[in-house]
Amino acid sequence: MWTKLFVTEDRWAPAILRLTLAVVMFPHGAQKLLGWFGGGGYSATMTNFTEGMGLPWIVAFLVIIIEFFGALALALGAATRLAAAGIGAVMIGAIVTVHAQHGFFMNWGGNQAGEGFEFHLLALGIVVALMVAGGGSGSIDRMLTTRRST
Repeated sequence: MWTKLFVTEDRWAPAILRLTLAVVMFPHGAQKLLGWFGGGGYSATMTNFTEGMGLPWIVAFLVIIIEFFGALALALGAATRLAAAGIGAVMIGAIVTVHAQHGFFMNWGGNQAGEGFEFHLLALGIVVALMVAGGGSGSIDRMLTTRRST
């Protein structure tokens, strides 16, 4: 049963999608957990999410953990479908709680009050593709589920 969760074909398209999503999500997770890339770090992010946005502490904690460790798991191709599902949940949450009110488009021109959800929609498309295809070539998932001939 668990094998179906990890099995993936030796294909490069899902590997490219997996690595792209990992590269995009890692800085966001590192901002929230470690304070890298101009982020506030764990304490400031928890305060912002719980006090500023009114999120339950467990949701705030999971967002931080999923963005950071989910990106690392995607980079390695470890539990790709689970990591992608977690990131998908975070993207849906971000759309619903913050970005939908600003419309579709990102704020490239600086002429709207916030960022729209087009980035999140692209990430969700990658998430769905990874949940269908798995991690692809070079993934730990593939290594664990491929039978080796002797």
